[in-house]
Amino acid sequence: MGTLRVLIVDDEEELVSALVERLTLRGFQAKGVTTGADAIAYLEGAPCDVVLLDVKMPGIGGLEVIKRIKEEQPSLEVILLTGHSSAQDAERGMTLGAFDYLMKPVKIDDLLRVLLSAGARTGKGAPGES
Repeated sequence: MGTLRVLIVDDEEELVSALVERLTLRGFQAKGVTTGADAIAYLEGAPCDVVLLDVKMPGIGGLEVIKRIKEEQPSLEVILLTGHSSAQDAERGMTLGAFDYLMKPVKIDDLLRVLLSAGARTGKGAPGES
């Protein structure tokens, strides 16, 4: 068991920064990027346990990113972030292999619960466990 490594992917820079900060303070190893292309590039060279992925992004959208993730790293857990207007896309993401999805604005307690559940599937424990 070790520190849960989380990649946050969202085109809203402020949201990414806030989530990275909040998760880091809670003992997660968090990294944030703001495009689907950056997420794919990051995952090619860095180990990660869970990806928190926005469904609607300019350029390479979340559904394309999850397809690519599952082709390359099928055991990598993906949690989708979606607004109410894209709930159908979140359901499609679930059929592509997403672990779960959360509606924006996400409550930190809900996010932590889902991250820890996804982390348990990867063999990682709660932050601070070793």
